Amino acid sequence: MPLDPDALSEYVENKWEDEIISSLSDYIRIPALSEAFDPDWEKNGHIEAAVEHIAAWCRAQDIEGLTVEINRIPGRTPLIYMEVPGTIDENILLYQHLDKQPEFVGWHEGLGPWTPVRRGDKLYGRGGADDGYGAYASLTAIKGLQLQGIPHANLKLIVEASEESGSPDLPSHLMSLADRIGTPSLVVCLDSGAGDWDHLWLTTSLRGVIVATLDVAVSSAGVHSGDAGGIIPSSFRIARNLLDRISDSATGKIILEQLWTQIPQQRIEQAEKAALILGDEIHSKFPLLDGVSPNDGDLRELILNRTWRPAFEVTGVDGAPACADGGNTLRTNTKLKLSIRIPAGVDCHAASELIEKTLTENPPQGAHITFDLEHPANGFHAKPLSDWMLEALEVASSSFFGKSVQFMGEGGTIPFMPMLQEQFPSAEFMITGILGPESNAHGPNEFTHIPCAKSVTCCVAQVIACHHQHHS
Repeated sequence: MPLDPDALSEYVENKWEDEIISSLSDYIRIPALSEAFDPDWEKNGHIEAAVEHIAAWCRAQDIEGLTVEINRIPGRTPLIYMEVPGTIDENILLYQHLDKQPEFVGWHEGLGPWTPVRRGDKLYGRGGADDGYGAYASLTAIKGLQLQGIPHANLKLIVEASEESGSPDLPSHLMSLADRIGTPSLVVCLDSGAGDWDHLWLTTSLRGVIVATLDVAVSSAGVHSGDAGGIIPSSFRIARNLLDRISDSATGKIILEQLWTQIPQQRIEQAEKAALILGDEIHSKFPLLDGVSPNDGDLRELILNRTWRPAFEVTGVDGAPACADGGNTLRTNTKLKLSIRIPAGVDCHAASELIEKTLTENPPQGAHITFDLEHPANGFHAKPLSDWMLEALEVASSSFFGKSVQFMGEGGTIPFMPMLQEQFPSAEFMITGILGPESNAHGPNEFTHIPCAKSVTCCVAQVIACHHQHHS
């Protein structure tokens, strides 16, 4: 039975407007910081509140055969696990997460991380697009199919609560649920980006990430800079010197060759096509100040920089007072939080060892160097799409966006993807999302683009329907 796109669109439109936006807004109000940012998450109860809120909404859905439970493992964040039985002996795994990044600063007047505000097509607030909407979209897509009598495979849905910390709790949950999840032939993930709001964008690759703190200590107490300056070395200068070992401060280019990889020709060609579609929006979507230029004038190269080349940033600083409080004192230490993105194919553990060795060996002037590594994660590179999957994505994008599906890598990291790719190498992957221009996940003014979310919901339903048609 063919899917009626108009009927599906009408159902999804009404479901979002009548129910989802309200519940998603209540979810935004919950400061469910991921465990890396809230070590006392269990005591504070925000993760639990978010889990219970989304699980309650899911249980209330009139979906034939739906079961909803909360999988709990001592010492681990909980995970929502759902099943909807199908009509063929094939499994689809749908993934989403509900933990959030910290508040950040710079929200516009009237907006805030825990204050849902709808302005036109946008619902502002932390976590809505990254990716609290996922469970709502997935179940709505399933119900849309059932309303039309469209058959589907066995559907297994997970909503984890540690993704923003690198998914340290997910492997334990997957192990405990392995027999029930089975071997999926399709994995759907709604936690990714979109080049624009006018196409369905399939994520073809993800970068890995290495997060660590580098602490450079030179003295046991702060001393008058007029007295000690020129005698005691500056911890900031030494930190800057160490960072020059991994990144050229003049260009930002990573100088460790082991962190680079050969970019597949197909991904270069797809970047070229995406550049033609997106144009200057590739860089203009970011809040650059007047006169500040992007790292390259070639739009294709900017896409490849973002998706297939390593990059480095200092994301946090300790050991220094605020500028208003800074006196003429030579500080004891400089502690920096480092975030290093690595392309797919570069092993995160080998890269972490190399970076630690590079930063800690032979420190200038005998400074005391401490390197603390957090959870590294590998990147992801999708295998070539099968013919049926490519056709399904094209039908979905054409039906619900009115334009062809587009392909582009993403610069961020979804640790779950390489885990699943290794565990289920024969599965097809539909990695997509609604983090489009200026949606700014992790930063200020994050928003959910409501029309795009509705269209993606419909596309998920279409792909699930095509999966059944192919496998039956």
